Amino acid sequence: MIDVVVPVYKGLAQTRRCLESVLASRQESPFEVVAVDDASPEPEISRYLDALAADGRITLLRNEANEGFVRSVNRGMALHRDRDVVLLNSDTEVANDWLDRLHRCAHGAPDVATVTPFSNNATICSYPFEGWSGEVPGRLGLAALDRLFAAANAGRTVDLPTGVGFCMYIRRDALQALGAFDAERFGRGYGEENDFCMRAGKAGWRNVLAGDVFVFHEGSVSFSEDRVALMQAAGKKLVEIHPDYPARVHEFLVSDPASALRAAVDAARIDQGAAEAHCVLAERSEERARIMKGLWDIEKLATERDSLIGQLNRGLEHATGLVAERNALIAQGDEEIGKLRAGLAHAESLAFARADELKRIHSSRLWRSLDLLTRAHVHLRRRLRGTP
Repeated sequence: MIDVVVPVYKGLAQTRRCLESVLASRQESPFEVVAVDDASPEPEISRYLDALAADGRITLLRNEANEGFVRSVNRGMALHRDRDVVLLNSDTEVANDWLDRLHRCAHGAPDVATVTPFSNNATICSYPFEGWSGEVPGRLGLAALDRLFAAANAGRTVDLPTGVGFCMYIRRDALQALGAFDAERFGRGYGEENDFCMRAGKAGWRNVLAGDVFVFHEGSVSFSEDRVALMQAAGKKLVEIHPDYPARVHEFLVSDPASALRAAVDAARIDQGAAEAHCVLAERSEERARIMKGLWDIEKLATERDSLIGQLNRGLEHATGLVAERNALIAQGDEEIGKLRAGLAHAESLAFARADELKRIHSSRLWRSLDLLTRAHVHLRRRLRGTP
């Protein structure tokens, strides 16, 4: 038995589409849908979930207060501690035997911890390319496109630096070994699955892309207002814990090991006829345009960088000139101070010589006789005036 855990907060139409697609798909693997109502602010969602639970179609867990995405996920994963789980966003849609294929991939090797399918909106697991902003590519529809993935890439996988949480299969033995998601750091969502997958990789587990499954993902329904702020905050926390995370993702994007899987699906779609082939060519043209724009942006940044470096160099030259002028003034001042000190030393020498001369004069016999006569003269004048 596999638990398909679906946290629910906002978006009735998306939630209904997601749950109905899961319940309608036929699987060989037995599964149970576990919906976690995180105190949804939309009463119609709660009523819809209540109706499904009353019919026995889902198991419903309801938080009394809003706990955030990660705690809701952890609660759902903890319900049955002997089962594998699939975390499925409420704004996804699945088709065909999607769960059987994810299950086979997850148990295809003993060291697989997580499995992520392709999607139109799944960052590094996106098709037709990373950064695609459309919905289901082409004109075939979700079910037909997913069947092409199943045929073109049957059993093919690629190792990932991290899984993507919109739809992620987690084996129970890996979950037991690694522990639940970090709700303290990533409580409201974003970053929690990346942290889990990085922990898995460091512990010897693997995260893989199932090349033969495609799941539709609308994206950011529950977090539409706070998405950017949450992603930025989660990104900072993630890098604090795993400094090598950005480099590993960058290396994956540059090497692009999933390109062969995408190419196989492109070829299968082209074989469906001219209309679908035209869509494939349009998508690849858009991808090329995005790449060229990215290169142009890089060139623009490089030009701006070179301009800034030129300004800095000119500023440095000006500063160097000012320093040279200052040093010249200091040297000139030092020369004047030297002259002044020499003059003062000469004056001091003259003063000491003059003092020595006066001392010699005062000690001579002539000076003493003259001094004696002067005193006698002063004394005589005082007597003649009648003064003592």
